[in-house]
Amino acid sequence: MPAVHVINGPNLNLLGAREPSVYGAATLDDIKARMAELCAARGVDLVFRQSNHEGDLVDWIQEAGRAGAPVILNAGAYTHTSIALHDAIKGAGATVIEVHLSNVHARESFRHHSFISPVARGVIAGFGAASYVLAFAALFDEEPRKI
Repeated sequence: MPAVHVINGPNLNLLGAREPSVYGAATLDDIKARMAELCAARGVDLVFRQSNHEGDLVDWIQEAGRAGAPVILNAGAYTHTSIALHDAIKGAGATVIEVHLSNVHARESFRHHSFISPVARGVIAGFGAASYVLAFAALFDEEPRKI
């Protein structure tokens, strides 16, 4: 495995300050540090990115797919709107685990539909920053308590 790509969408750069009652107190840097620890322990590289621009996410998904690298994707609001991300995942043959910090199904109805889910290996939602750790465990078919 060349690397684990963790791709984050719009507004995730505001974690820790943006609605901590919904998204938790962890910052994106906190999540990055934890993912770096997990990757180092596994002996794989980490590519960790965030953008508020849909095209960047499309490019990064295609890049990971072409490299055969798995993706942990928190597409933020683009989850519910972006056919382009759906097509990028499908077209590049990317292995994607969709993650959400909050339980999107317990929130507004517009958050209940995902364009990512049909082309994702799986979906993890509602566990805050631990959603990323659970996704990492799923990539390696590991018991989450062991990591």
